[in-house]
Amino acid sequence: MTLQDIAATRMHSHAFDEGNPLAERNTSRAMWLTIAMMVVEIGGGWLYNSMALLADGWHMSSHALALGLSAFAYSCARRYAKDRRFAFGTWKIEILAGYTSAILLLCVAGLMAFQSIERLITPLPIHYSQAIVLAAIGLAINLICAWLLRGHHDHGPGSGHHHDHAHSHHHDLNLRSAYLHVLADAATSVFAIIALAAGMLWGARWLDPVMGIIGAILVTVWAIGLLRDTGKVLLDAEMDAPVVEEVRDVVAGCDPSAIITDLHVWRVGKGKFSCVLSLVTHSRLSADDFRNQLAVHEELVHVVVETTSISPAQVA
Repeated sequence: MTLQDIAATRMHSHAFDEGNPLAERNTSRAMWLTIAMMVVEIGGGWLYNSMALLADGWHMSSHALALGLSAFAYSCARRYAKDRRFAFGTWKIEILAGYTSAILLLCVAGLMAFQSIERLITPLPIHYSQAIVLAAIGLAINLICAWLLRGHHDHGPGSGHHHDHAHSHHHDLNLRSAYLHVLADAATSVFAIIALAAGMLWGARWLDPVMGIIGAILVTVWAIGLLRDTGKVLLDAEMDAPVVEEVRDVVAGCDPSAIITDLHVWRVGKGKFSCVLSLVTHSRLSADDFRNQLAVHEELVHVVVETTSISPAQVA
């Protein structure tokens, strides 16, 4: 076997994530449905003086943009999957889209709160019947979009080595961001219907802007959660992930004398991690020996091991 043959056996693709084509198609469908309903709700909100309905419409406009961003991220990740400029694949394009969507959610929450407080201070007459009909249609569209997106969170391929803790890492964060935008829309539609019905039946006009404020708080909570999850991936801040301790356990089980001098673990795909490991040992185990032991953890898809063997005489 030649040197080239040996080298060929060690070469591998850096496209660690297989994509989510079904989610990409359904995200695009949800985007177009959202755009259509956005136009109807914004127009209806202004026409019928409903803050809850208008907030839902403006909320939908940001969601239409966010859904478009998610679909665009899927497209870019697929298009550049084999581009050598991306050292660890293009999966983080999707994560960047999710992070941006979370920022959009925060902006919308601020806009909703501002407009709701404004209407609470200066109330306007509301055409309840028409506004309720539009809000109900908006809720129906949101539920359809949620149904399109809910069932396609990619949990990755089956593995012979399962970990319950890894399930949270297998979620498609780009799809989750789109799904959260749709859920936020559905929630504000429900709040709008409750507020409008209460105003029409019992004259509780103040409830309309109050529901807008409640919706803004809910959206803020969701956005912060999404920012936290996507931000950790973008900043490679996952050295507290359980897989890191598993790497340490493998090294200790393989060679109790080995001392880890450097360890870096970061995510490169849904439920997939890269690992760079340096260690000092008394044994004659090679880097390949440690790498083969780590292979039992199939979530480790890119492993680099460096060993330094120190004889007892050198230590003395």
